[in-house]
Amino acid sequence: MRYATRLCGDVETARDVVQECFLELCRQRPGDLNGYLRQWLFTVCRNRAFDQLRKKDGRMTTLEGTEPLVEPTDTLERREQTGQVLDRVRELPARQQEVLRLKFQQGLSYREIAAVIDVSVSNVGFLLHTALKTLRDRAAEAERSRS
Repeated sequence: MRYATRLCGDVETARDVVQECFLELCRQRPGDLNGYLRQWLFTVCRNRAFDQLRKKDGRMTTLEGTEPLVEPTDTLERREQTGQVLDRVRELPARQQEVLRLKFQQGLSYREIAAVIDVSVSNVGFLLHTALKTLRDRAAEAERSRS
């Protein structure tokens, strides 16, 4: 539900997408998804969400205003740091944001992510590496500017 909400941008559309996913799951033969259920669900969810977005407004403006990658703690300093990291994540290209979320929020493997977003495993590694390097570089730059 959380993944669908991030992709769709609203809870109601996400509920419809998740319901469609589980209806599709019910139509599958039991043995067809052995060992692949998780990546199958994320792939179907992603495809249905993008279908809904195309129907809704003809363009795909996803990942804007989404939930954070990290849950903030109660301390003000931690919240501020988390906010800064999230601002930097929002500046990344949408594909890099999606790969980060699938890896760190959903806990998918590179192979599962590759299947969900329909790219090679090495491309997933490249996207993650590039996203993390960009985040590190921007954090270092921000730190230098504070000094």
